[in-house]
Amino acid sequence: MGNRVARDDYEWVYSDQPHADRRKEILAKYPEIKSLMSPDPRLKWIVCMMVAVQFLAFYLVKDLDWKWVLFWTYAFGSCVNHSMTLAIHEISHNSAFGNTRALWNRWFAIFANLPIGLPYSASFKRYHLDHHRYLGGDGIDVDIPTEFEGWFFCTRFRKFIWIILQPLFYAVRPLVINPKPISRLEIINLVIQLSFNVGLYYLWGAKPLVYMMAGSLLGMGLHPISGHFIAEHYMFLKGHETYSYYGSLNLLTFNVGYHNEHHDFPSVPGRRLPLVKKIAAEYYDDLPQYTSWVKVLYDFIMDDSLSPYSRVKRKLKGEVKQE
Repeated sequence: MGNRVARDDYEWVYSDQPHADRRKEILAKYPEIKSLMSPDPRLKWIVCMMVAVQFLAFYLVKDLDWKWVLFWTYAFGSCVNHSMTLAIHEISHNSAFGNTRALWNRWFAIFANLPIGLPYSASFKRYHLDHHRYLGGDGIDVDIPTEFEGWFFCTRFRKFIWIILQPLFYAVRPLVINPKPISRLEIINLVIQLSFNVGLYYLWGAKPLVYMMAGSLLGMGLHPISGHFIAEHYMFLKGHETYSYYGSLNLLTFNVGYHNEHHDFPSVPGRRLPLVKKIAAEYYDDLPQYTSWVKVLYDFIMDDSLSPYSRVKRKLKGEVKQE
């Protein structure tokens, strides 16, 4: 089953995250980057098209044999649904309608959530902005695995299982690390999503429902695209807590691979992040980067120095303002 990982704790640091200082330095040198901080007019149309494609897929799979339902669930549905979660990530940064129409973005995210099947868009917004403000913050950043995950998933086989179960841990972690009172928008998100799921079942039966739900779970588990969960912040090299990926899967993921650029400039939509890298190339070209998310998954499992504990963590100082 593999050797136990030698690591038995997080990588604790006593410095601030690097992104705020680098952002200030880059903007002082390249103020034109501020012009990239505006909504992406294409985003809402791309999202609408993706929702329509999945609605068509729901109709098409209803009469297929189960073996083909499962095949298309992994081969197609999982890719679209994982891509949709990253569209919701974009919308959480108000990239669809801008900061002046913040509530429009929240409602649009609930609409984008429909073909995913799991009501999470409203909660994701609340926790994701904390992840940006307090990257690695103890008790705040729920992107950091729990103590149990670090302790238990410490062999190659267990790390393999942990990757398969990523959707479960991303759902449970906020309740363990940083529980928040349920908001009105989260209740609305839940009611709308459950109503949609029930309506889909009564209209076209169980197969579209399985295609939808299983596609989301498989797409965020052992799947090439899910390599970005590990690639973004797991410490493959000591001293580096954020990594970018510049491969072709960015075409399906709204350029989430440009992750150093994204954390430096979260107000820049994903479509424009390559421009940030081009303008300020000297700040990014020499940072550690990946060319394959599949290789990231393989290396994470097979490297006995890596585990869920391989994250930079810091105690926060001063007042903490959460969403």
